[in-house]
Amino acid sequence: MATALEHHVATLYEPLEDQKVRCTACARYCTIPEGSHGFCFVRKNEKGRLVLLTYGLASAIQIDPVEKKPLSHYRPGTRVYSIGTVGCNWRCLYCQNAEISQEHEISGRALSPRAAVAGALRYGCSGVTFTYNEPTIFAEYALDILRGAHDAGLFANFVTNGFMTPEAVEAIGPHLDAVSVDFKGSGEPGFMRKYISAKGPEPIFESAAGLQRRGVHVEVTDLIVPKVGESVEATRKLARYVADTLGPSTPFHLLRFHPDYKMMDLPETPVATLEKLHGVAKAEGLEYVYLGNIWGHPLEHTYCPKCGAIAVRRYGFTIQAWNLDAKNRCRACGHAIPIVGRPPPDYLPTFASPV
Repeated sequence: MATALEHHVATLYEPLEDQKVRCTACARYCTIPEGSHGFCFVRKNEKGRLVLLTYGLASAIQIDPVEKKPLSHYRPGTRVYSIGTVGCNWRCLYCQNAEISQEHEISGRALSPRAAVAGALRYGCSGVTFTYNEPTIFAEYALDILRGAHDAGLFANFVTNGFMTPEAVEAIGPHLDAVSVDFKGSGEPGFMRKYISAKGPEPIFESAAGLQRRGVHVEVTDLIVPKVGESVEATRKLARYVADTLGPSTPFHLLRFHPDYKMMDLPETPVATLEKLHGVAKAEGLEYVYLGNIWGHPLEHTYCPKCGAIAVRRYGFTIQAWNLDAKNRCRACGHAIPIVGRPPPDYLPTFASPV
């Protein structure tokens, strides 16, 4: 077991009276007495200073396709160096990474920002991503990696629940290239309170819009939990928000739930439920709505919103056919598809014939 770099003082906090501090990383705005820690367990008040206990410690390191994040419209076909730590600012009862996100003991493998960037380069990654647990809670560590990644020519993204503060958005936004904002149960307040221990989705809405205003590429995911988090009206409201605030071309991913952690008694989300909610989201004007965690489903593909042709054929995290020209326009009708970048040249030989 490694130990974090000692006494790494955080930047996202405010000192208060009586040696208390107010953390400004996430929307909980924890007020932390001396010697105690915030809801996330990794931001601790040491003698009136907020310390990030997980700085330089990674509990999970993995090489992933960028499509796994999921990012379907940003640097397709590339690989990312994925990093997570222990702790989280949510308590999702179905969390698939609960062994690290709900861990109260500080642990992990020593990984300095410089070593993280070197690892990404060594394994031929095009970017670094922060995922598996909520990266906002270790923002200071992530920021040091982001800066080094950009210096090395890599892109950087967050997979986040979006439960940030304006202060965090201001600090992180200028250094992010892309973000996947992960709603749960369509952000319905009752679901969030009962199954996540979060008050409601307003901070997520504000963070997503704030990041986009700063030039960050934004995609939205929505985990549909059967029986308890599959409200048609909640999905409609979320889709309407995305279309009206972030724009109709914002990629919107409806994800299938798999039972895990403390919700093993629920089934996987029925495919019919996801297909129904796909229609709801499309009816609100969203042009690119995907179904996730159902490999081989036709709604994994990118369809041209003008002519309906398959612009990008997908199977899981793999691109099978790229039916776009050099400027990412639909080969069938010439409509521009808002995808940032193209698959790297060594990916192209794996493509099937255009269909």
